[in-house]
Amino acid sequence: MLMPAEVEQSLQRDKHLCQQKKEKETNMADTDCLMEIQIPHQKTYNSIPFPTVLSPGPSTTSPFSVSSLTKTIRTQKPSLDSLLHKAGAILFRGFPINTANDFNDVVEAFGYEELPYVGGAAPRTNVVGRVYTANESPPDQKIPFHHEMAQVPEFPSKLFFFCEVEPGSEGETPLVLSHIVYERMKERYPEFVERLEEHGLIYKRILGDDDDPSSPIGRGWKSTFLTEEKSVAEERAARLGMKLEWTEDGVKSIMGPIPAVKLDKSRQRKIWFNSMVAAYTGWKDARNDPVKAVTFGDGKPLPADIIYDCLKILEEECVAIPWQKGDVILIDNLAVLHARRSFTPPRRVLASLCK
Repeated sequence: MLMPAEVEQSLQRDKHLCQQKKEKETNMADTDCLMEIQIPHQKTYNSIPFPTVLSPGPSTTSPFSVSSLTKTIRTQKPSLDSLLHKAGAILFRGFPINTANDFNDVVEAFGYEELPYVGGAAPRTNVVGRVYTANESPPDQKIPFHHEMAQVPEFPSKLFFFCEVEPGSEGETPLVLSHIVYERMKERYPEFVERLEEHGLIYKRILGDDDDPSSPIGRGWKSTFLTEEKSVAEERAARLGMKLEWTEDGVKSIMGPIPAVKLDKSRQRKIWFNSMVAAYTGWKDARNDPVKAVTFGDGKPLPADIIYDCLKILEEECVAIPWQKGDVILIDNLAVLHARRSFTPPRRVLASLCK
């Protein structure tokens, strides 16, 4: 005959076992919520699809909700981090992510710390929470390949993009693996790459007082440094290793020398971590001449033919998947360069930057 204490212990043991079984079933269900799929335009490197594409799994109950997705992300965070490390980019497709608020919930579910957008060149507007507009330059302008904020020492480790409104046509966000670009450039132009690794790059940009939405690099100094005080702007620029030279209608920023090639320590490979092609071919507006926007770290000009051949390599190696409403792309900024193709409106893509 069981004594009352033994009965209580037995009941507690049964309750614990039941809870363990329930948690195991929940975890299995969460795993099954995400399924890897293949879509057109993907490439494969070392048997790994680039980008990897995840969609609702076969065991997903209908209707699938944003809350169930965010719960799955939190539960499966280590697996998703591992997948991102292998692939460099993950596209989430087919989930009911319809609004900026939905997107913000997805970003927060990953638990990455937010990166303040200080020192970046693109005009952006805060939408909600950690969500901003992507580069607001006119739709007829291309945005060349770059690692986000590679021209400053403090850059995001991860980026999210979300398609709230599909483009009328084109408007893709092409992606390319950075180490592939480095390897191809090293093979084709070993002396040029050696100079880059030795001297780095200097970036120069002239900023107006206020944002200029007609320019892909039209962010004014006030929003660049999040202040209206010149002295505060100078302090924040100095913290980034940037010099400011004030003019009558704005300021000239000088950054560098700064490395153009980095070692991705987590993957033990060199990466083409710079905004060289973007600056040389795309930093053009009423204030800026792109040819003068970037030089070798010793101040000598870059060879135009090699820059444009690098652009050709980037285009050859890139993956450009047409946006669908609700798409979210998570990018490892150390592994992948991105760009933007011109488009026919409407198109609304939102972004979030993480440390």
